[in-house]
This record gives sequence, structure tokens and C-alpha cells, in this order.
Amino acid sequence: MAVKICIVGCGALGSVFAAHLARLDDAEVYAYDISTVHTRAIAVRGLQISGAAEFTVKINATSQAREIPPCDFGIFATKSLHTRDAAEETAHIFGSSGTVCSVQNGLGNEEVIAEYARHVIRGATTIAAHLIGPGAAGVEFYSDVWIGPFEPAGTPFERVEQLAELLNRAGLRVVALPDARGAQWTKLIFNAAVNPVDALTRLHHGAATRFPPTGVLSEALLQEGESVAKALGIALHGDARRMVAEGAAAIERRNVSMFLDVLARRQTEVDFLNGAIADWGEKLGVPVPLNRAIWQLVKGLEHSWSDPS
Repeated sequence: MAVKICIVGCGALGSVFAAHLARLDDAEVYAYDISTVHTRAIAVRGLQISGAAEFTVKINATSQAREIPPCDFGIFATKSLHTRDAAEETAHIFGSSGTVCSVQNGLGNEEVIAEYARHVIRGATTIAAHLIGPGAAGVEFYSDVWIGPFEPAGTPFERVEQLAELLNRAGLRVVALPDARGAQWTKLIFNAAVNPVDALTRLHHGAATRFPPTGVLSEALLQEGESVAKALGIALHGDARRMVAEGAAAIERRNVSMFLDVLARRQTEVDFLNGAIADWGEKLGVPVPLNRAIWQLVKGLEHSWSDPS
């Protein structure tokens, strides 16, 4: 019997997961996204992946969650600010036995998903992808995907290993960890140091890293995030500074997701990045003035789009 898997949020990253899983003979893959233009294009032409990989797959894509049957596994790849709405819409898909993995940015997604799904998995990855257009995603580069149990949900590690096995057979590089908090926090610290600095200055990642004033600011944000993780007893998994350097060394100009959100005047994920680090730091008595200031600046910018007076 085929394993049923639902990808919730078929943007750039979600499209990568959906497309790879759809190549498995023993998996029945569904993609849910609120963009009807995107899901219709996938239904008509298939889901097209280009760049670091080149292939097209047929997939069950829809903007109507009620059309999706109960699934064994789910992968959440929505923007963090859309997690609750997506979880409410898809709750019937996972019921009391499904297992849902978040590969989203920031903190707080697993807590929300756990209100609607029995078993929840933490996930983190630095796969770089972007939407080219309806039904098409480009992959700049692949990276490891780290997944582990969301502790409060009591998720059996066996479920983590089962999902890792599926994803590895689908052509992704997945590492199952008993404790994935270190991987999640490493990505969080990286994103909180890079995304808002690039977005506020409108510099691409390489330029913001190499320009001394912004490069120093990013490093200071990294240090604050590391201090909070240490106070929480979390051993980081990976090197956020290497991630910064690798992104800056890319030949093409790379604009981070928050920069693109600001250009489009969309609400950002700053609450789940710098806001989350600042909240935890203040709760633990760890100084986090820069993360709090960055959060305030981005929130002020968002406010200016709707109420410039």
C-alpha cells in the first residue's frame, strides 16, 4: 500500500519536497497551496524543477484541502505567519495518527501544528530554492535536511526514521536526529542575522556581508542568538558563520526571502526570527538589544505600508 504524504504550502521549498517525493513508486503525494494559479498549473503541466536538478513530475495539487484524503505524513513549508491557518485547513488530513514535519523558518511552528496533529517532527534545511512561476521552481543548491522529534508531542523516533527513509529514497539528503533543536537553532540564528539586515538595507546577501558596517551587525546578531541558545542548553548543529560565508560567496546575487517580502510589501517572518530570539533572551535574562531593535525596525516598516501617517 502506498504511503500518503501531503505537502502543505507548495511554494519554492514545498515544491522541492513534493517533486522529489512524487518520484517514488510507493508514495501517493498531495500538494496543498492557497494559490489556485499555482496548483492549476501543476495539475495541467506537472511540477517543474530546474537548476540544480531538472525534472517534471505529475502530482495531485489543489487549493481545496477537503479534496485531500487522510495522509500518513505531512510536511509544512508555509511561511510561519500562515501556519495556524494552514493547520486548521488541513487538520482532517492528519487526524489522530498522521505525523507532520515542519521545515519552516523560525520558532513556534511546531507548537501550533501540535494543536492539530498527533505526532510532530522538527525540521530544518538550508536548501535554496525560488519560484520561477506557476508550477515551476528553481533550485539554487541542495543541502542536508535535519529532522527530529518535537519533544512535547512525544513523537516516536521510529516515525522520524520512517520519514527520513522516504525522503532519502526520493533523492534528498536527510539526517534523522534524536534532538533536532541544535539544527533548528543554527538555522534560526543564521536567518535572524542575515534576513533583516539585507531586507532593511536592500543589499543582496554578498554585498551586506562584505560591507563592514552591515557585516559587523550580522556578526553581533549571531553572537546574541548563540548566547540565547547556550542559556537554553542547546548545542548548535552546524556553523552559522559558514552558512553566511557560503551564501556570500555565491556567483549570482542572492536576495534572501525577507528582502523579497519587503520589496513586495508583504508581512515578514521577523516575529518568528528576531522576535523569537528577543523573547527568549529577555525571558532568560540574556541581553538581546540588537535582536529586539531589529524586530522593532522591521515591524515599523511593515506598519508604514498600511498606516504611513
